[in-house]
Amino acid sequence: MSDSDTKDTQPTPATAATQVNPPVQAGPKKNFPRWLPPAIFVLLIVIGLLAGYGSGMGQRFAAQNTVVAGQNLEQYQLGMQALQAGEYDIAKQHFDSIIQTDPNFPGIKDAYAELLVRMQVSPTPLFTPTSLYTATPDTRSSDQIFQRAQDSLNAGNWDDALANLDILRKNAPDYQTAQVDGMYYMALRQRGMSKISNTDCKNINLEGGIYDLTLAERFVGTGNLDSTAEAYRTWARMYIVGSSFWGLDWAQAQNYFSQVMNALPNLSDSSCKTATQRWRDATIQYAEQLASQGKICQAKDQFDAAFRVGGPADQGVYPTATAVDYQCTGGNSGGGGSSADTATPGGETPTSEAPTATEPPTATNP
Repeated sequence: MSDSDTKDTQPTPATAATQVNPPVQAGPKKNFPRWLPPAIFVLLIVIGLLAGYGSGMGQRFAAQNTVVAGQNLEQYQLGMQALQAGEYDIAKQHFDSIIQTDPNFPGIKDAYAELLVRMQVSPTPLFTPTSLYTATPDTRSSDQIFQRAQDSLNAGNWDDALANLDILRKNAPDYQTAQVDGMYYMALRQRGMSKISNTDCKNINLEGGIYDLTLAERFVGTGNLDSTAEAYRTWARMYIVGSSFWGLDWAQAQNYFSQVMNALPNLSDSSCKTATQRWRDATIQYAEQLASQGKICQAKDQFDAAFRVGGPADQGVYPTATAVDYQCTGGNSGGGGSSADTATPGGETPTSEAPTATEPPTATNP
């Protein structure tokens, strides 16, 4: 066989042009996970719920702190009374309860130190019983005592009504229990309200009013005090707490009296200074404090807010307010002079521009 013949029988070598690339195997197609969008949606809902829960808990803790501060103030006042009376063991119990909840309560460290000194110098005197005397027995029947208590309630004589109810409850504990409890509640509630909102400010007794309302609450169950009495008790406590910061922390005093002013602008204690006047005075003091710290424009804002609320003339404050206004605005207060120059104390009413800490519910008149 010739070479040409054998050549024809050999396989033809593939050229570069004729070679075919082997097919490339495509990898698996990556699909977008179907579970991811619902998971993201659920995650966003959870984040929103947690944020709302955190905000709600913050408000709850703030309200709880306000109540605790009011209770601590009551304990502080009772402790100071016991201290002045020489009842050191009782005073120590009141002070200890404050330290357990708020060791930084205003004045508690100084009061406790004074108590310890007095206990070292002169311990609590031993109680010496005095001779007992026999009280004149009350010969009235239960019906007569009940009727006297009812008549006193109708006449608004709360002290006499409570005195007769005490006698009735002692002599006949089971006598018309439900009716007597209701009369107790009404007498204590009304007496407490009269102490807080007395028309003669010199006879106002916020602590006594709070105490009476707390006793009244026991006859209807904790948390069941009517809304008006509960509101007055809350604002009375906040007024007292604000007073405890007076001269110690003007920002805190301003904060508490701002809330009381929004709800009961004319609420006062026996000093006859209303919550509005207290807020205005605290705001001016806070403004002067900021000015002394070099926070000029913050001081100007506080002066402006204070002068928008009517009150007695504070001529001694105007030079400072004018200087603060000039330094903050560079002598240009927007035409018409500085806020201190244009402020006219008295005759104006509080405006919504005054800074407030919260927007509390408005209490109705008793």
